[in-house]
Amino acid sequence: MTQDDWSTMLEGHPIFTLPKAYGGPTGQSEESLELSTNTLKKSMLEGPSTDGLPLSGRRQVMVLKDSDLIVAAGCELRITSLSDSKLGRSTNKSFKILNTPDIQFGINQLALNPSGKLIAVAGAYQVAVVVLPRAGYSKLVPSSVDCKSIQVGSFYHHSHASAPIAKIEWHPWGEAGSTLMVMTVDGKLREYDISVDTEEPQQVLSFVPEKKTSKSYLAEDPAEREVASFTLGKGKADWGPLTVYAVMRSGDTYAICPYMPQNASVPSSYVHALECFISAKQEFLSQGTSSAISALSTLYNYQRKYVTALLKQLPPGTVYPAISRSFSMHPPTTIKSQPMRQGPFLLQPSPRSLEDSEGGDATDIAYLSFLRDDDDEDAGATERLGIVIVTYQDGKVDVCLDVEKVEARWESKQDNSQDLPMLAVYECIDLGLISMLKQTSPLSSGTPILDLLQANHPVLLMDPIHDDTVYVYHAFGVHVLDFGDLLQCLTNGLRVDDDDGVALNQALQKSAGTHVVPLLNTYSVDRRCSNPIIAISVPNDVYLSYSILILTSVFRFTSFPLNLRTDLSLSRTAPNLPDKNKTSETEDFLAPIEGPLAYISLLGTEPFVPPPTLSRPSGLPSNPRITVGTPNTKTEFVLTPETLRYLGSTIEGLTSQIHEIILAYKATEVRAELQAKEFERQQQKCGAMLDLIEQLGGSRNSEVKERLERIREAYRALASRLDHRLQTLMQQASPKLSEYETKWFEELRRMKAEIAGAGRYDEQSLAARTSLLKREYDRMLPSLNDMAAKEAERKKHLSESGLGLSQAFQFGERSNQERTKIAELEEEIIKMASKLELSMSRPPSLREISKNE
Repeated sequence: MTQDDWSTMLEGHPIFTLPKAYGGPTGQSEESLELSTNTLKKSMLEGPSTDGLPLSGRRQVMVLKDSDLIVAAGCELRITSLSDSKLGRSTNKSFKILNTPDIQFGINQLALNPSGKLIAVAGAYQVAVVVLPRAGYSKLVPSSVDCKSIQVGSFYHHSHASAPIAKIEWHPWGEAGSTLMVMTVDGKLREYDISVDTEEPQQVLSFVPEKKTSKSYLAEDPAEREVASFTLGKGKADWGPLTVYAVMRSGDTYAICPYMPQNASVPSSYVHALECFISAKQEFLSQGTSSAISALSTLYNYQRKYVTALLKQLPPGTVYPAISRSFSMHPPTTIKSQPMRQGPFLLQPSPRSLEDSEGGDATDIAYLSFLRDDDDEDAGATERLGIVIVTYQDGKVDVCLDVEKVEARWESKQDNSQDLPMLAVYECIDLGLISMLKQTSPLSSGTPILDLLQANHPVLLMDPIHDDTVYVYHAFGVHVLDFGDLLQCLTNGLRVDDDDGVALNQALQKSAGTHVVPLLNTYSVDRRCSNPIIAISVPNDVYLSYSILILTSVFRFTSFPLNLRTDLSLSRTAPNLPDKNKTSETEDFLAPIEGPLAYISLLGTEPFVPPPTLSRPSGLPSNPRITVGTPNTKTEFVLTPETLRYLGSTIEGLTSQIHEIILAYKATEVRAELQAKEFERQQQKCGAMLDLIEQLGGSRNSEVKERLERIREAYRALASRLDHRLQTLMQQASPKLSEYETKWFEELRRMKAEIAGAGRYDEQSLAARTSLLKREYDRMLPSLNDMAAKEAERKKHLSESGLGLSQAFQFGERSNQERTKIAELEEEIIKMASKLELSMSRPPSLREISKNE
């Protein structure tokens, strides 16, 4: 047993025992859980019931919470620890029953909230929430654990008179992970906040408008007014995360945008990115003028108001770009109008119908977005890349590209736009259910075998680790859809700067399409029945091995190990690699010389690609495993014509696969032999290169040095001869100086005499005068320094001994007083002189005034 074989570790585990209603002595037969022509009629007439598990409808009765496995059996919840089973801590395999007295209905769906503390359970008509036990429950002695449970929306989901439950899902942006969305068949999407009110919904979205009373007869398909499933959009800098998609049973797809939980926790980076997105659209729109642009301008103004209201709810100081954090927000109330239902989507081109199929109802919808947090370089090319997947009862899967993403719209009388949103149909996948059922020979009387598709309800499940892998489980088995090749082609096509879209069309034409792998087959050709798949789970825990867990309607457990792989393969990252033809200037000397190559490899220039038969990156088997019947089935094997035909087709398929494997083995063996020969050639070539290097570093090195020395001596001799020859030629060509050369040499001698002087003691030469100036400067420099120091000291002393502002003001006041006294004294003297009739000279103050004049 390998460590990853969960089928062996959980074999015979009591958690997978059938409910008492089917396993007890008074219970029904286990055959009633199988899908056959005998149980089909009863299932289609009675529909879901609280007595047992219905055969049709959405089923997900097994989920994983970290390393804990939770299984719903009837109205009972069971839990066990997979880590204990893996590590062998418990010798006796056991499980605990979650005691929830409020749940008295058959459980069809389980949904674990983002925090992992709550689990929502839904039956055909009722919904409840259970608080899961804390870690360490497995160590308790009792076989049951009391858990708090509460009914959700008992007024709207309580009895057969209510609308059946289509799907339940927790909103990933709900605050504290307490926002539960419940979609009913009548098109009402109700949002419940478990932490606030479990009875009344916080918001209600309607995907089916009310019928208008009209006297005229209007033919309408009931399937157009019944919702099959819904999903949330995705995106990084658009309205994707605020969009809800719903698919009707008829296959029509609708969307409502914007939708935000009443109590949401939104990343700040998304709000800033959405603001930039709207600003860019408004800036682009402002460059043109028309009536259509005017209508769009009004719409973008509404969108601007919506985003502005979100920005105001961010704490002050939240800037972009910065580390993204989630903040509590509420839907803006600035826009009173309700979000408009957009659709139905136009599918271009029209999806093809399967051969021999009358068309089936749509069952599920999913939205895939290939976004990674660390993929910043290619975000501009692929940030708006989305894929919408819709499944149908007959085994058809429509793969549509979301080329025109939905934007926020509100109901308005002014918005009379009749343009419907569009999805580009890329591929219609056939799961092969019709061809599988047609292998069974028809009976002379009775229900046609193809009628089993009426009870088929394919469900989509996203891989929690790899975003390009989707699992489809249905009434006849499990299929795996790998969108890796499609993603690679779309990414490579979008990276090319091509406005005409030629590169994208070429990339899509080269794509091999979605890789479909049948994983499990539960249909028995001999017994003409099947065990529908009621749940699959993929662990996303570091302590559990990466695998897929599958549970059938008769509680038979099957597991397949999976291989972990990188998100981006070499082929996807190849466009980011440097070009081989582009070399830097420093590597020009490594460029090969022209002519034939010095060495040609036997392997060629292209890398070896393993045959597809031998390469299975997911680790899944090439042939689906067959699991039919119940563990307690003890019937003898009967050889029938259907069995022989099935064995013949299986043997034929295995024979062709064996032939392909043999051819792949021979091709691989030829490649291995070629690589061995190439290795020998490279060894020989490397040996010759080593010998050449040894020769270059030994005897040939000394020879080269001696040769270089001889070349150097010969160069010196040649240079000497060249100088002598040049001098001889100059003397022969011009033996005497010319007139201009004579004047030039005389001017040089005059300049030399002026600078250096006529003799050694010439005082008029520039050199002597410069020397004298330098000596005088050196002699005067000390005295100048002393004078500068004395001046600085004097200024410092004056600044310290000077009067301050207050002292000068006081002296001014005193001077004015003394001047006033002197003026009074002069007046008295003048008066006395006049009385005595004496002549006097002018006073000093008057004399100063006359001088100034």
